[in-house]
Amino acid sequence: MPKILLHAPNVHVGGGLVLLEALLRHWPHATGQALHGILDARARDRLAPVCPDGSTFWTTSSLRGRYAAERHLQAQAAPGDTVLCFHGLPPLLHHRARTVVFVQNRLLIESTSLAHYALPSRLRLHGERTLCHRRRHQVAAYLVQTPSMARLLSAWHGGDPTVHVVPFMDDLPLARALAASPASGAAVSWDFVYVADGEAHKNHRVLLQAWQRLAAEGLRPTLALTLSPRDAGLRQQIDEAVAQHGLRITDLGHRPHAEVLALYRQASALIFPSTTESFGLPLIEARRLGLPILAPELDYVRDVCEPAETFDPHSAVSMARAVRRFLGQSEPIAPVVTPERFIAHLTL
Repeated sequence: MPKILLHAPNVHVGGGLVLLEALLRHWPHATGQALHGILDARARDRLAPVCPDGSTFWTTSSLRGRYAAERHLQAQAAPGDTVLCFHGLPPLLHHRARTVVFVQNRLLIESTSLAHYALPSRLRLHGERTLCHRRRHQVAAYLVQTPSMARLLSAWHGGDPTVHVVPFMDDLPLARALAASPASGAAVSWDFVYVADGEAHKNHRVLLQAWQRLAAEGLRPTLALTLSPRDAGLRQQIDEAVAQHGLRITDLGHRPHAEVLALYRQASALIFPSTTESFGLPLIEARRLGLPILAPELDYVRDVCEPAETFDPHSAVSMARAVRRFLGQSEPIAPVVTPERFIAHLTL
């Protein structure tokens, strides 16, 4: 009987893990096909309870472990099988099954500069971009989650790829968060929350500049962040700015998904300054929970929500102004003067 090989090495944190867990939880109810998982051992505690009956190959994050996963996939894939590459990359080794790639990382198919990324991330992304491009003709179909991702992928591919737009998420955690929501009118803990790690495209640098600008103007809204353990450098930069400018920014650290959903209910709004996303899961979650959203005026945002305020993600001034508008503290508009008043300034 043909089987599905779910190839998901390196999917162990963030939105990718949330979606992978949801997929595994619903698998027995969605298909009668056998599933063979090739999963990241770092997520074993979370994924093992929802893995359907059948074999699972747990891979480590080392180069040797990743190569062993590719060899295992090659050995398991047979004619008639389907390989679902959930980590966004086509297989490194040739196999005999049909390949479907679920592209969740926009950076893999964009040509944007990687100069702001740390050297290890830059080298990894360059290598992954090369692999995606060179192996693209071996992919039978791509799955993406938004229309803008479908357009980007088709343009990047250079041929006529089969692309299916299939946004999905699990409503059960959201239903639980809504059921546990605070009573109407209850005080919130944060003015704004930003759920993201510290990768360069998440744009914390400009967000921090915006908060410094607001402080200089006498506004100090509270902001909760959820940086990962890998973001020590960014965390230090934020701590220094907090001390120097009296900013009210708190890093809560990485949070399990259930705690993230609870965090939304403790905030007045989600601010999401990321410059590029393939889906933007926090936008979906905030929208479903009725939380106002401040986000860039970009396609990926409009694909999934209608923000309360928008801004230019590359401009701290634009971002700060969006925050002011949301708080009911809009800046006065510069008055337009007559030519005579302009000329009068020449003699001052």
